[in-house]
Amino acid sequence: MNIVYIHTHDSGRYIEPYGYNIATPNLMSFAKQSTLFRHCYSAAPTCSPSRAALLTGTVPHVNGMLGLAHRGFQLKDNNLHISSYLRSTGYDTALCGIQHEAPDAGMLGYDKIITPNTTVKSHCERDIMNAHAAADYIKNSVGSNKNFFLSFGMFSTHRVFPDAGDIRQDYIMPPHVMYDIKTNREDMAGYHRSAKTADDCVGIVMDALADSGLEDNTAVIFTTDHGIAFPRMKCSLYDTGIGVAFMLKYPGNPTAGTANDFLISHIDVFPTLCDLCGLEKPDWLMGKSFYDLLQGGTNEINDEIFAEVTYHAAYEPMRCIRTARYKLIRRYDYHSGVVPANTDDGNSKQFLMSAGFLSRPAAREMLFDLYLDPLERENLVNDSAYTSIYSDLSARLSDYMLRTNDPLAASYRIPAPDGAKVNKLTCVHPIDGDFE
Repeated sequence: MNIVYIHTHDSGRYIEPYGYNIATPNLMSFAKQSTLFRHCYSAAPTCSPSRAALLTGTVPHVNGMLGLAHRGFQLKDNNLHISSYLRSTGYDTALCGIQHEAPDAGMLGYDKIITPNTTVKSHCERDIMNAHAAADYIKNSVGSNKNFFLSFGMFSTHRVFPDAGDIRQDYIMPPHVMYDIKTNREDMAGYHRSAKTADDCVGIVMDALADSGLEDNTAVIFTTDHGIAFPRMKCSLYDTGIGVAFMLKYPGNPTAGTANDFLISHIDVFPTLCDLCGLEKPDWLMGKSFYDLLQGGTNEINDEIFAEVTYHAAYEPMRCIRTARYKLIRRYDYHSGVVPANTDDGNSKQFLMSAGFLSRPAAREMLFDLYLDPLERENLVNDSAYTSIYSDLSARLSDYMLRTNDPLAASYRIPAPDGAKVNKLTCVHPIDGDFE
């Protein structure tokens, strides 16, 4: 079976199939042909660690991707990447558009890296051109005696957002973590415009798949790396940071057109694809296949999932454990304030900074009862009614870190690779070049 992996930057669940009033009709059509997971979580709410986890089936502190590839972080072993593995099983493997798992895409084991000849500077225009190039690759695969794996990655919906055009801020709601004011609505309108580009790209690729006649032998994934690039979302372990869209379409899927509430992690995708395509699972995988859920099974795959941050623009080590109902977030750094460079620059960040955002304290530990507090506003760490819950989650998180040889279990300071670019904790804007 062919595999098409479609991925965006920084979209969280802010698309129409997840109930948001964001016009993405192609994704809505795709959702109605797919199994949609309402509770899929990234293993890390930052770009390279998240993608490395999904595409190796291992968490960042195991695969080595503790920071951003373009800033000097790398996988310990590029052979763990799904493109390399599928190539070893006889797949043709191709990349078109964005990847964020290596400083050089050539390191990842793709047979073909599709790079359209273009001088286009707009991210939106570049995504559209890459979508057409991916569509051409699909059409040219007709008649091949080999299955293919195609990774199609978009820059959308990463900042800097495009001009909102005719999308008026008057009728936009900013994310619930942001105050409803014109500045934030205008910022969100730019996200809407970027999401439209991503949706257009999905339509181009899916139309090519249908026209090629390969749809009946192809599994298609749509997902993103982590939450949207607003304060308290991307690079946070709140659900606004780690909660992601995940939809899977494949021929003969008995659960197509339905959503479910099962708890899954991005690291569960690789083993699931192995089961779906009849491939042996490599021994390094840490995730659990949810193939039975796709077949209509009702047993939970995970009692818990874990997520982590070590480096983004700056060093901010955090770990969390999340069950269906509870979440414990633990910070391991030696300061207790906001790390400003780890919030992407934009008007929403400027608005919060003007209101004193950078002087706000950051709790060392946070415990949430997600059934009663899905917005994660009430920290229950010191609530005696939750003492047993805290103790249980704390022990499970510590055990997981020890069991997986998380370097943070031994030292609160994990060194960056030689030459890596890491902003100082005092650096306000990641592009300032104020490095450690």
